[in-house]
Amino acid sequence: MKHYRWIALTGGIGIAAALLLYAAKTDGMNVMTGPKAFTNTASLSPGLARKITAQDLPQPRTPSILPRVRMYAALGFSRPGKRPENVMPKAPAGFKVDIYVASGLANPRQMRRAPNGDIFMADTGGGTVRIFRGITADGKPQESSVYASLPDAFGINFYPPGPNPQWVYVTNTGTLVRYAYKTGDLKATGEPEKLITDIPADGGHSTRDIVFSKDGKSLFLAVGSASNNNDNQAEFHRANILEYTPEGNFVGIYASGIRNPVGLAINPETGELWTSINERDNLGDNLVPDYVTHVARGGFYGWPWFYIGGNQDPAHPGKHPELKDKVIVPDVLIQAHSASLGMAFYDGKMFPAEYSGDAFAAEHGSWNHSQGSGREVIRIPMEKGRSTGVYQDFLTGFTTDGTAWGRPVGVAVAADGSLLVTDDGARVIWRVSFTGK
Repeated sequence: MKHYRWIALTGGIGIAAALLLYAAKTDGMNVMTGPKAFTNTASLSPGLARKITAQDLPQPRTPSILPRVRMYAALGFSRPGKRPENVMPKAPAGFKVDIYVASGLANPRQMRRAPNGDIFMADTGGGTVRIFRGITADGKPQESSVYASLPDAFGINFYPPGPNPQWVYVTNTGTLVRYAYKTGDLKATGEPEKLITDIPADGGHSTRDIVFSKDGKSLFLAVGSASNNNDNQAEFHRANILEYTPEGNFVGIYASGIRNPVGLAINPETGELWTSINERDNLGDNLVPDYVTHVARGGFYGWPWFYIGGNQDPAHPGKHPELKDKVIVPDVLIQAHSASLGMAFYDGKMFPAEYSGDAFAAEHGSWNHSQGSGREVIRIPMEKGRSTGVYQDFLTGFTTDGTAWGRPVGVAVAADGSLLVTDDGARVIWRVSFTGK
């Protein structure tokens, strides 16, 4: 159904031609489907691709605390090990991986590129927003600065959209503030203006990403759930993407049933809001898939009663049957427990032309998989702003001999077209450049 909708939007180019366009980027890929599409961290390799569908999902396992305790202890995914000397992540042939920022970062998380090319980064553990300007011949920043201090900073964006923003917006778990800004500022001038001070903040899932609609009329704020799959009052205005005016006035719930929408992005071709999601735990190694998807206004994505369509969560048998047929199946299903975080659309010129418009998402990795999952950056091939559901391993190798040392978080396209990736395990920013043909 989604494919036909996309064909209609292309303006009648013909079904055959549309299908050819749709397949162009995935032709020649080794796309694993069915049971082979499921994976684990050790099996990741740059260039491998997979497509998971709703029909591929296994039956849920009976939830139990014991497997969780065992996996937590055995994998140690909550406490990354030290990166072995001279070990680097791996990218596809023709790409080179370097360290853009090697030291001085406490907890590097979300990143955004300002219109002038400056990279703004939330050092969440350090309680600061930092700026990295330019790239030297050896791939390092030409300048760096602490722009502002805000405890637990995470979401960053610029308003109004376009080449000359007047404000930098920053969130932490419970608050959204903005700083007066003029292009080229390396430090905030004056005190921040508090716009929202009542973002739900108790419980789990502390990230609060923000983006503006393409026309600048709406501010979207992602608020993850307080729990794995509860449906009590503590979840009020959580597991939602909330809509505000740029001045911080509440408009309403833009979309719901989205357990933990960590990363937000606006698709530059379609203007649609996209998000990168952490789904629920304890239902098995391959349930429930995390996902990356465009977000429909008023859309309901199932949490906590359903998942990936009308699949009932076993913790809520028989609840809300009236919602079953309203659950939207996301665009791209990702290996369960990958912990999909930041995302960005590739708008640079350095990478080969077939990467233009593609999405990249950071898979942080989770404790809730018997063999480990995630710990990579994935590429999602896009045609005319649409996805077929295929995703591809792009940046892997964040474990060595069973020791997990890296955890990708934020993704941003630098002004020169290289891809920057924050890593709160190794506490660095990686830079992926294209050096091949």
